[in-house]
Amino acid sequence: MVLPISFTITSMTEALTSNFLYIILAIGMASAAGIIGPFAIMRRLALASDPISHVALPGLGAAFLLKINPLVGAAFALIVGAIFIWQLEKRTGLSTDVLIGVIFSVSLALGSLITPNEELIDALLGSYTSVGLIEFIIGLTTSALIIGFVLYQKHKLTLTSLSPDLAKTSGLDIDRLNLYFLLAFVLTMLLGLRYLGVLLMGSLIIIPAAVGKNLGRSLNSMLVIGVITAVLSTGLGLLIAPRFDLEPGPTIIVVAAILFFLSFLFRRKS
Repeated sequence: MVLPISFTITSMTEALTSNFLYIILAIGMASAAGIIGPFAIMRRLALASDPISHVALPGLGAAFLLKINPLVGAAFALIVGAIFIWQLEKRTGLSTDVLIGVIFSVSLALGSLITPNEELIDALLGSYTSVGLIEFIIGLTTSALIIGFVLYQKHKLTLTSLSPDLAKTSGLDIDRLNLYFLLAFVLTMLLGLRYLGVLLMGSLIIIPAAVGKNLGRSLNSMLVIGVITAVLSTGLGLLIAPRFDLEPGPTIIVVAAILFFLSFLFRRKS
């Protein structure tokens, strides 16, 4: 009888550890989403944030077929997609949101074709999945790098978003900064795929930023409010979902939407 008891204790410990890592990683992901969102709005990527997350779908589908970690396939698809969009923007002169819209359609169609039916819902809406220690370290490090990049380049990102011509005359390398931002943006998407899937991750970037825009009086306050909203939405969503047997992704976004509508009650006057 000793072996089953030991096995049970070990299993419980592993489950608790995995759940703890899952929650901490969710907080890191939400912080990254909350801080990058205001710049996505300034760069008119609000409508493009959902389509760009769909670029991950072919990578997820290929990973399922090859029986490798789905996030590896999603990472490859998102990074390649970001570089491809950046190159097309430079060569064609079309805006980022237009290019994302075109690539979104192709990605969604291709991903739907190659993703196994039994995995498609989880890929689209997210699910509860265990988090290993290596995944946790990589995810948390990526979150920290995204947050650090935004804070370090905050003024340059603001200038290039509001006045690209002035940024050019100031000597900023706009093309390179755009690439870095796009990579940070898609990496934030990647971090959230586990929780929200390709359909909903963009909403966790935009809705908290919209709350920050409603309540903030400066860029710094927008960033802080965006992070608080994203973390609060994610935490409450992960707390509520298992209690009512709900999927985490849609629950998180519903909570975020409620906070958004509540923010109108306290909206700053122009």
